Amino acid sequence: MNDEAPIIIPYQELSAEVLRGVIEAFVLEEGTDYGHSDYSLEDKVKQVRQQLEQGRVWIAYDPVEETCTILSS
Repeated sequence: MNDEAPIIIPYQELSAEVLRGVIEAFVLEEGTDYGHSDYSLEDKVKQVRQQLEQGRVWIAYDPVEETCTILSS
């Protein structure tokens, strides 16, 4: 069993295209909760981007699964 911890990736180190892709993949995951309101994909991407800039969420890379996700603080 490999217990490697996720690696936090500073969003500023990603290209605009890769950052957008990571955020889109996150907001399109089933179970992502945005409350009772309906938001467009663009609105959701902007919200997550703001949370990254505010340090409320981080991009985490799982070296075992070789996947990225966004984690809240």
